[in-house]
Amino acid sequence: MTDPQAVQPDAPGQPGQDSTQGDRPEGAPASEPLAQVLARLRSPAVIRTRCRQILAAVGAGDSAHFLFEPSRLPEAADRVVDITRRRYPDLAVPYHSRWRHFEAGGIDRHAPLRRQLLERSGGDRKAAARALVDLAVVSVLLDAGAGAAWRWLEPGTGIEIGRSEGLALASLAGFRAGVFSSRPDDPLRADAAGLERLTEDDLARIFQVTPGNPLVGLAGRTRLMNSLGRALAADPGRFGVDGRPGGLIDSVGDGNAVSAPAILEAVLVGLAAIWPSGQALDGVPLGDCWRHRLATPADYRAIDAGWVPFHKLSQWLTYSLLEPFGWAGMTVGGLEQLTGLPEYRNGGLLLDTGVLALQVPRAAAIEHDVGSELVVEWRALTVALIDVVADLVRSRLQAPQLPLAAVLEGGTWAAGRELAFARRGGQPPIAIASDGTVF
Repeated sequence: MTDPQAVQPDAPGQPGQDSTQGDRPEGAPASEPLAQVLARLRSPAVIRTRCRQILAAVGAGDSAHFLFEPSRLPEAADRVVDITRRRYPDLAVPYHSRWRHFEAGGIDRHAPLRRQLLERSGGDRKAAARALVDLAVVSVLLDAGAGAAWRWLEPGTGIEIGRSEGLALASLAGFRAGVFSSRPDDPLRADAAGLERLTEDDLARIFQVTPGNPLVGLAGRTRLMNSLGRALAADPGRFGVDGRPGGLIDSVGDGNAVSAPAILEAVLVGLAAIWPSGQALDGVPLGDCWRHRLATPADYRAIDAGWVPFHKLSQWLTYSLLEPFGWAGMTVGGLEQLTGLPEYRNGGLLLDTGVLALQVPRAAAIEHDVGSELVVEWRALTVALIDVVADLVRSRLQAPQLPLAAVLEGGTWAAGRELAFARRGGQPPIAIASDGTVF
């Protein structure tokens, strides 16, 4: 257990130190193909398994950071039920996705865009959906913590808004202005060339960044967009000759149906090179995947021992692609296989309702790296416990078929945010050093 008098922020990547090393643990099956290991770390089922492994260890008292109090789970569920009924009295809860942010202030901004795209394409639903996927991918990848000080003023409406909604509206405005397109004759798209040439000044203009209106992680977001452009250009089989995210409409599924895990896999494989975390196995980037000593059983000897995957932004992106695939006329299945999102609103709900507690309370004020054991553990507990909360919420709402994507929207994220504003002016319950690409 951590000494309360000597608490310090964890070093990135602990335990295991060098997160990029590819050495196999003693006794590991050397014959296992790396591709098989990578596929395992990209599986939603493995995300759940490893997060539940950490929850079980924390429940057994093996954590140096958190205490788990199961008796507080009903309170967390009740808060989610309350806010879900307030926001969606008829329980017609949409998916938790980027498209909800485009409705900020009660204005549906994406329906007019969909109509415009359909008109431009002569009624071709898949052509319109390609552009909507372009928008969703760019907007989601720009959606990491903005910081409490940043705001965006919407021309025309006068709405001033920050955080995820502000980032969404700014990215939508940038998309409409053709900032992500390399073709002036076809501005409503994002393509490899347009993204590769994007500069920090371009994003600063889109997001109205000034010394008095700072945006956390602006440089990191710019690098991410440039990396996205290069990844799109490098994979024409998946993204088309122009390197458009919307190429996924044609390359995933059979044209009539697609599964959510297949979309996630395409995102994780096609965009693997864009993540700057430095997490890798045998030189292959892992993205949002981190080490934790409790992630796998002590006798687990494969090369991925100790790694816990999250793929938060990739799953958030997958949730946000479900509607464009549907608008393209495709049936989307397998939604229940995706996990809850391990970010500070869902995780904050658990801390603020007492389901989780820091063993050393003052550790909350110390800025922790995203790869620290404390943050990795908090995120893993969030994934595992949101499943538990979701079951309680379904029972209380008498809505057993309510998908996790709707519970999140109804939901856990909104309840976590409401508590954060009531208690800390919107700040997360634990200070995190973010580069704008994980949270």
